[in-house]
Amino acid sequence: MTRVKRGTLKNARRKRLLKHTKGFLWTRKSKSRQAKEAVLHAWSFQFADRKKKKRTFRNLWTIKINAAARQNGTTYSRLIDQLKKANIEIDRKILADLAEHNPEVFKTILDQSK
Repeated sequence: MTRVKRGTLKNARRKRLLKHTKGFLWTRKSKSRQAKEAVLHAWSFQFADRKKKKRTFRNLWTIKINAAARQNGTTYSRLIDQLKKANIEIDRKILADLAEHNPEVFKTILDQSK
């Protein structure tokens, strides 16, 4: 039987792994054992932070809506309650954008909900 040299496969695997570790510090970007460990951690953080990003933005929208609502003499929780009772279906992202960039439109929505 002929001899099989596996260098190309191993090098390709290592190169593919190191491509993912570009920008990492110290040996985590250049040595395959440390790089493999670093990539596994990085990918798990990446997955978790995509979920965390949604939480963070919703929190930010709440803060912006609350600030605008308080300027107009109500609170965030009362405003959301009034919007639900008035059947005004507008999501927090749009509401926060209106509160920040178009306060006059936000005020008309607030008046309609009362």
